[in-house]
Amino acid sequence: MKIPLFSELEKAETILIAGAGGGFDVFCGLPLFFWLLSAGKKVHLANLSFTELGFSDGEHPVPSLTRVVPTTSGGPANYFPELYLSQWLTERYGETPVYAIERTGAKPVLAAYEWLVETLKPDTLILIDGGTDSLMRGDESGLGTPQEDMASLFAANAVKGVERKFLVSIGFGIDTFHGVCHAHFLENVATLIKDNAYLGAWSLMKEMEEFRLYGDAHKYVTVRMSQAPSIVNTSIIAATIGWFGDRHPTKRTEGSELFINPLMAIYWAFQLEQVAQRNLYLERIANTSTYQELSMEIEIFQALQTKPRSWTDIPV
Repeated sequence: MKIPLFSELEKAETILIAGAGGGFDVFCGLPLFFWLLSAGKKVHLANLSFTELGFSDGEHPVPSLTRVVPTTSGGPANYFPELYLSQWLTERYGETPVYAIERTGAKPVLAAYEWLVETLKPDTLILIDGGTDSLMRGDESGLGTPQEDMASLFAANAVKGVERKFLVSIGFGIDTFHGVCHAHFLENVATLIKDNAYLGAWSLMKEMEEFRLYGDAHKYVTVRMSQAPSIVNTSIIAATIGWFGDRHPTKRTEGSELFINPLMAIYWAFQLEQVAQRNLYLERIANTSTYQELSMEIEIFQALQTKPRSWTDIPV
């Protein structure tokens, strides 16, 4: 009855957990981070960032990457989740940098991953997605907000020298607001099951020590960024502690209709390479250098789709 992902992670010694898209995606990987640390593994954190990293005085080993530590300054105080996460982790585990990847085109994101792999030498890479739009292959009726996720998926797949690569997502239903059809997500998962690329699913539970630590870290950062709390993480945490229906853990969502439910607390795990191989437009974005170029290539691809899969409601 063992989930295949955890059998794979038993082989790992040094793991890089990287947030795929959005300033808070790396937080979705914190329960795994805490569990792997307790198992004696060496774990590093990276995140594709929404922060204006160019204003910070952090070390920039390559132009698209910033090593954020508790003393990093110069970034925007109202939005720097990597800084506050590093502060919280360092206080408890010793200095813990969070490597922030610039929100840019696929080529610079790949350059950041290449430096991380060459320097940190992980044998395992976990790309973590808060939401499910990273599983959209391109022919769905809606792709959500694909730019950051796809730049990260491209880079994580293209980087050499990592023995194991996984994509893990959490937050089923959260991307409905961005136009993701979750029947298409489930259909894509079914195909990955057929392709032997599915590594199982499991749920966060409020009794887990890893969940408690995740909640504490998230609360610490949210207090310091009260004007920009994470909708994804507040929804996941609310679902894990038993909230249900149209309830709003953050004022950012007031005025919209939410459906907080237990499915939001479920992790889904996949072989990353096969997810990337199924994507229909990763090659289109491979040579993009800026965020504008990345967005344009995705928009052109979408405009060329003559028969996207039509929206399907889940019949339950």
